[in-house]
Amino acid sequence: MRRKKNLVRLILTLIPVTLFLLSAMLAPYLCPFDPDAQDLASSLLPPGGRHLLGTDLYGRDLFSRVIAGGRISILSTLVLVGITALAGTAAGVLSGFMGGWIDALIMRISDLFLAFPGLVFAMALAAVLHGGVWGAVVSLALVNWPKYARVARSETLTVRKQTYIEAARLSGDSSLQLIFRHILPNIAGPLLVTATLDIGTMMMELAGLAFLGLGAQPPASEWGNMMSDGRSLLQTYPWIVLAPGFAIFLTVAAFNLMGDALRDYLDPTSVTGKRRGRRRKGRRP
Repeated sequence: MRRKKNLVRLILTLIPVTLFLLSAMLAPYLCPFDPDAQDLASSLLPPGGRHLLGTDLYGRDLFSRVIAGGRISILSTLVLVGITALAGTAAGVLSGFMGGWIDALIMRISDLFLAFPGLVFAMALAAVLHGGVWGAVVSLALVNWPKYARVARSETLTVRKQTYIEAARLSGDSSLQLIFRHILPNIAGPLLVTATLDIGTMMMELAGLAFLGLGAQPPASEWGNMMSDGRSLLQTYPWIVLAPGFAIFLTVAAFNLMGDALRDYLDPTSVTGKRRGRRRKGRRP
């Protein structure tokens, strides 16, 4: 019964996420105005009328720029999470499966990356890579891969001790066959949950780098970059900053809710599931 409720909750959280993804992919067809077209005669118009979210300093329609910005912000975040998860999982599985000096080497390298403050290290790497969207993606991937490596290593060490792994080894399966047939399918759940919950964090970190001038560069429509452009006008024309900021808030909230629902569905005995059960039990007379 609980699993069915978790499935319903997961499906409900997928609805807003799907809408955000569709808006990102169909952004060129959904924008009512050219997001980069300047019209100085219409600059700094308040929300309402033809411009639903108002206009910025150069007269560009903010509603169109928010939709276009989602294409960069959301898709680049998904690419970042995908690269980070794949690289970290590969390193973690190799470390946990091979053991010995390979395990020690990979873990010491991950310790080296974890020794620095994450965002500060990413800023330094992005500056070395001369900023840009891909520079920010690469720098954040280099900073965040140890998290996935440690999760994958821990799960691999647990699965490697199971009897069916020994049975598969005795039946003639090679190391690659053991990894792809038996280990990866059994550790995919925790890694998928980690990646889903990480989308919101990665999106805010990408927006933070863009806000500091180390991500997407003007005149690109990217939410962090848009907030940076309008920060000097926050007190007099707040909608310039609030529009992309609210878009970040809604998107991060949607992905976090989906990640939480996915975790409860894949593991009904998780901490959140137990906490909800205790609450319901406590309300009974």
